[in-house]
Amino acid sequence: MPTMKIPITKYGLPQVVIYPGLCAVLMILSGFIAFWSQGFCWFLEIILGLILIWMLSFFRDPKRIIPQGNDLLLSPADGTITDVQVIDNQEFIGGPAIRVGIFLSVFNVHLNRAPCKVRIETIDYHKGAFINAMDANCGKLNESNDLGMTRLDEPKEKLYVRQISGAIARRIECDAEKGQEFSGGEIFGMIKFGSRTELYLPAQSNAKILVKKGDKVKAGLTILAKYDGTNK
Repeated sequence: MPTMKIPITKYGLPQVVIYPGLCAVLMILSGFIAFWSQGFCWFLEIILGLILIWMLSFFRDPKRIIPQGNDLLLSPADGTITDVQVIDNQEFIGGPAIRVGIFLSVFNVHLNRAPCKVRIETIDYHKGAFINAMDANCGKLNESNDLGMTRLDEPKEKLYVRQISGAIARRIECDAEKGQEFSGGEIFGMIKFGSRTELYLPAQSNAKILVKKGDKVKAGLTILAKYDGTNK
């Protein structure tokens, strides 16, 4: 009989053991207390059960079939598009850039994926505050981990991905190292709990943006932009 594997990301440790474990203990204790007091608090048990399910689902790592094509820029995160706008200057890109902001709620998958085949050029971690990640300006103040990267396919332009913590998030995970290469849709990190991810590309890029504010996206599945005149 085949066994069912729960797709939990490695980034869930130790939380995926400690938090659900504590929740399960509380459920058992509340059951004993309710039994010995000749009552049973179903409401509390239901709430704790829902919390337990949410904790496990938060660290889920669902299998995804990555779209193929070297003319694609894939979403680096699950969530909702909060802004698509031109920034006057992005230091790594070296000029004006298009920023695509993605808000990740506590119900989204929180794994981050490479937008295309890239080589990591720079990694910069910044300590900061933890204001609401729905605010597009939170990137200026919040804790973040910024990755400068170069496309390995034509056009070999620079891209920039920012992992930004939110009001709840307190931990950014990143496996990437300088000089490391990733394929499109490959996982490189995670932001634990509510957060924001941003993708920057040169403003003069011939990539056509295919998303708008309010769109729901999925990391490694949703095509954020597509290059014109690129061989597939």
